[in-house]
Amino acid sequence: MGVPQAMEALRERAAFIRDSLHKSQTSTENMVAILGSFDHRLSALETAMRPTQIRTHSIRRAHENIDKTIKAAEVILGKFDLTRKAEAKILRGPHEDLESYLEAIDQLRSIVLFFSSNKSFKSSGGILSHTNSLLAKAISKLEDEFRQLLTNYSKPVEPDRLFDCLPNSLRPSSASTGHQSDVSSKTHSEHHHKSLEPAVYTLPTLIPPRVLPLLHDLAQQMVQAGHQQQLFRIYRETRASVLEQSLRKLGVERLTKDDVQKMQWEVLEAKIGNWIHYMRIAVKLLFAGEKKLSDQIFDGVDSLRDQCFADVTANSVSVLLSFGEAIAKSKRSPEKLFVLLDMYEIMRELQSEVEKLFGTKYCTEMRESSVSLTKRLAQTAQETFGDFEEAVEKDATKTAVLDGTVHPLTSYVINYVKFLFDYQSTLKQLFQEFDSGDPESQLASVTTRIMQALQNNLDGKSKQYKDPALTQLFLMNNIHYIVRSVRRSEAKDLLGDDWVQIHRRIVQQHANQYKRVSWAKILQCLTVQGSNSSGGPIGGDGSGSQLSRAGVKDRFKTFNTQFEELHQRQSQWTVPDSELRESLRLAVAEILLPAYRSFLKRHGPQIESGKNPQKYIRYTAEDLDHMLNEFFEGKTWSEQKR
Repeated sequence: MGVPQAMEALRERAAFIRDSLHKSQTSTENMVAILGSFDHRLSALETAMRPTQIRTHSIRRAHENIDKTIKAAEVILGKFDLTRKAEAKILRGPHEDLESYLEAIDQLRSIVLFFSSNKSFKSSGGILSHTNSLLAKAISKLEDEFRQLLTNYSKPVEPDRLFDCLPNSLRPSSASTGHQSDVSSKTHSEHHHKSLEPAVYTLPTLIPPRVLPLLHDLAQQMVQAGHQQQLFRIYRETRASVLEQSLRKLGVERLTKDDVQKMQWEVLEAKIGNWIHYMRIAVKLLFAGEKKLSDQIFDGVDSLRDQCFADVTANSVSVLLSFGEAIAKSKRSPEKLFVLLDMYEIMRELQSEVEKLFGTKYCTEMRESSVSLTKRLAQTAQETFGDFEEAVEKDATKTAVLDGTVHPLTSYVINYVKFLFDYQSTLKQLFQEFDSGDPESQLASVTTRIMQALQNNLDGKSKQYKDPALTQLFLMNNIHYIVRSVRRSEAKDLLGDDWVQIHRRIVQQHANQYKRVSWAKILQCLTVQGSNSSGGPIGGDGSGSQLSRAGVKDRFKTFNTQFEELHQRQSQWTVPDSELRESLRLAVAEILLPAYRSFLKRHGPQIESGKNPQKYIRYTAEDLDHMLNEFFEGKTWSEQKR
């Protein structure tokens, strides 16, 4: 194709494009015109529709308000219905169905809360008044139900039931009788049982377990209603009375210092023994049981729980401690030391339990009273200890033991010391209450002083005898009894071997003095020139040449008379220890019989060759030996004649 043709074609295309663009612009202008017309029509339509839209919106809002009103009315009607149902349950009372009754109270509380928060409701004032009145009646009935339940199921615990809760070692045999026939019987058994068996206590059931949740729920409702004081009063009056009845059934009674002073010792001793058991039963069983009970019923209300327990137990604690105070303040006497130690020991034993049970601020007075009694008992026991030592040394009993045997004071003091060693641990604790020194050495010192006081007193009592031989026999018997008792007891470990050996030598010295004083004179009859320093005969061979037949007769007569007098008198004397008795007889025989045999051998023929030799030579050496075996038997004169 040539250039002209190409140019022509290009022009044609350009013309076509111009026509197309022109048509497009025309179409656009037409479309814009049409759209503008639509916009105008829509605007007019919207203006026409606006009143209709406003009416529709109002209708919709009205429907919503109606729905809300209907729902509110339904809620109010529901509250009225709940009130009616709750009122029916309240009027029936809690006894038939306590759980439903408590639910009704909760419902009433929610109704009160609802109308209190919606006071704009026209009827809210009336319904609030009615519901509050109903709620007050409900709580009043609740109080009555709590009181009735607590009273019906609160019964005194019988002694037998309490004994069954004790460890085996403390059951009726020792607890029910409560009688102490002597200081050692109860003390020994209790001290031994402590070491043999662990003490297992079982808390008594004070209120049946099935009732406790009901009482707890009732208490919670009363607290929520602000009736803590009414609840506290009901609980205190009911449980305190029952606890006191339980203790009275057991035997607890309030005794004053004057009551204690008027009692015979045997009666008072039994009452003290009982009191020790009562304290253990009260603290370990009854008070612990009351603590558990108040914890369960008032769980979640700490202040009320602690206050109730304190007030329930206050009077019972006071009654028990007042007896201990009366004993501690009463006139001191040696026999009271062991019961004081028993009382001190039980207070020490219960101290940790008391601190745990009565640990709150409401129990401060009871806790302090317990500590005060423990210290007072310790002080009185220590003072009684000192009194005993002084009383032993100054004992002015004029009644002498006529046969020279062990004096009642000696056996009393030795038994006293033996019993003290059953209380070693208690005594050491007691010493530490007042002195920081070594309690072992303090106990040794006290024991030594008591022994010395006893010996000093015995020395004084020995001077009552007119016969010096009996004086020596009395001292020998008593010191020997002391030494033997010490050797067989725990006192030996405290006093030591040196003390024992020294006092054994003292016994031997009195035995030697007895032989010298009693037998020196009669031995002189068997000698020519008297006796030597050892009490044996002197003169030896050739002594017979100094005695005439008349002199020999006189010696035999004097010997017979003196020996018979000694036999008559000293057969009535007593050496109670068989080993010591045989030893003393043998010691006398060893100096008497050889001297008599010698005298009889040398001078007997002078008498035997004359008339009536049996008038002078009444005894053989064997006869004397047999008669010596009757010495120190404590025989009466009538027994000797038989």
